[in-house]
Amino acid sequence: MLMRTDPFRELDRLTQQVFANTPGTWSRPSAMPMDAWRSGDTFVVAFDLPGVDPDAIELDVERNVLTVKAERRPVHEADQVEMQVAERPLGVFSRQLFLGDTLDAERIAARYEAGVLTLTIPIAEKAKPRKITVTAADSSREINA
Repeated sequence: MLMRTDPFRELDRLTQQVFANTPGTWSRPSAMPMDAWRSGDTFVVAFDLPGVDPDAIELDVERNVLTVKAERRPVHEADQVEMQVAERPLGVFSRQLFLGDTLDAERIAARYEAGVLTLTIPIAEKAKPRKITVTAADSSREINA
């Protein structure tokens, strides 16, 4: 399934969410929240990306590493706009998932609906449970004592 290789990555992500008010940049993106679960022969990952244009989402897979990047830009870019409250995070968001050999990275499907990016990743055929038939030994063979 999903493999975590850096135990401090989650701590860094939480620290950044709590203490950082600066928008993410392409060189230092902010983390995005996600859920992941297995449903039958499919692994599902959902990312919260409200207000992000689907064209501003990038998905890349390289050597079983899935990278999701998205950018949320300000809604009002006119010079006459005077912002009163700005609490929604802007900038670049990114997340990397290390896919194990049990997932089929060649057949990832992505859907964006209601601010949620949902990826479905099939379980690889080699990782699915299978039955192994046991054959009986040849009973026509005689044993000489």
